[in-house]
Amino acid sequence: MKLYISDLHFYHEGAIKMDERNFPDVRTMNQYMIDQWNSKVKGGDMVIVLGDFFWTKNPDEVNYVLNRLSGKICLLEGNHDNLWLKKAGVKLDRFEWIKSYAELQDGQRNVIASHYPVFCYNHQYLENDDGRARTYMLYGHVHNTHDEKLVNQFQKITRSIVLKDGYGGKAERRIPCNMINCFCKFSDYKPLSLDEWILLDKKRREEMSAL
Repeated sequence: MKLYISDLHFYHEGAIKMDERNFPDVRTMNQYMIDQWNSKVKGGDMVIVLGDFFWTKNPDEVNYVLNRLSGKICLLEGNHDNLWLKKAGVKLDRFEWIKSYAELQDGQRNVIASHYPVFCYNHQYLENDDGRARTYMLYGHVHNTHDEKLVNQFQKITRSIVLKDGYGGKAERRIPCNMINCFCKFSDYKPLSLDEWILLDKKRREEMSAL
């Protein structure tokens, strides 16, 4: 099974305050995130981390966590991963692959995966005959900041636009926009499947609309 998560920021003291993570220190945060990961991930699962995995320059700290995480791990490089990725001694063989961008197949659906939100992504207009989305853009980077609010505004505006040029064989249709922020705090620090992220994202948007 493919699972997704972003912006764990292991060892990042500043992330506790910035994200309002309810931990007294990084040691407690790190252990909780390891436990949450392992409570979800089985040996054969592939976890795709959408960037900003660690905040440390110490290879021993990186390896300590990598040795304790279940499953196969893939990484979409985030802007803070340059702190540790090129350090001698990091167990890079723990990763199935490391990329800056990826287009994946997850069951019958396409996943566009990037640390950064991609507003006009490949296969965006693909839908099944019943109108269900065939492509999802999974991202991180923005945590739950004002930038995430801007991304949400963009999605709302995009979905409201009606095309009347017969695109896709239809007289008119709304522009699909299926972007999901896989920020770790949203999932209580557990990697989730695409279906789980879709449901969680829907619930989160419904709660935002109710405010």
